[in-house]
Amino acid sequence: MFQPNDFKKLLDKRILVHNSKLVIIPTFNEEQSIGVLLNQLAPYPFDILIVDDGSIDLTIERAKASQVTGERLNFLLRREKLGLGNAYRAGYAWALKQNYQRVIQMDADGSHQVSDLLTMLEYSNSHPEIELIIGSRWVKGGKVINWNKGRELLSRFANRYTQALIKLNVKDSTAGFRIYKVSLLSRMDIQGVRSDGYCYQIEMTREARDVGASVAEVPITFKEREFGTSKMSFKIAIEAMARVTFWGFFKAK
Repeated sequence: MFQPNDFKKLLDKRILVHNSKLVIIPTFNEEQSIGVLLNQLAPYPFDILIVDDGSIDLTIERAKASQVTGERLNFLLRREKLGLGNAYRAGYAWALKQNYQRVIQMDADGSHQVSDLLTMLEYSNSHPEIELIIGSRWVKGGKVINWNKGRELLSRFANRYTQALIKLNVKDSTAGFRIYKVSLLSRMDIQGVRSDGYCYQIEMTREARDVGASVAEVPITFKEREFGTSKMSFKIAIEAMARVTFWGFFKAK
């Protein structure tokens, strides 16, 4: 497992290049976890964009008080809750105006590990032809911690159902831990991806495949959040399956 002391070795391998990578983190009432995540990211030269959907707690204050300082920390502050997909679309539009090479998606709740991010970046550096890297729970070596069996079965079923109907050749198409090359994002119709929540990641994977993207999955350990409540619900999962069914039966190419 990577530790901050491995930073020099990572630099020597040219995994991390200053200002070449942007981490986009959507937030909504994540005061208990956002500071922890930002402090874990602080030793590494990532720029960070917080896309906040009108948090009414201390999310923004905790982010500003973190060890990520100066121009590395940026904010898009929205007045209302517009959804995960909307937040990422806004973040991508912001990123495309800047001189970044790669854009990273991470959850604010601590479920995505910085050590796994470094492994994903190492893989990206070793395989420059790969345009989308997915931190996967369901490939060999991937796992989840502190999930109940029902949620695990729901996620596994959703991914198998998606593969059966729209054949993305991805085992974890619902995963939110990702690294996109900006050259891929510039080819994709990002603003045309209208899904939110659980289904957003599926539609982004579908759009990436539609423009001929090369995709790889790297195993991660996904940890259930320690603080706050999950934004995931059965209703969101059902909505996602309905969209996948529509794509599979009525939009087959």
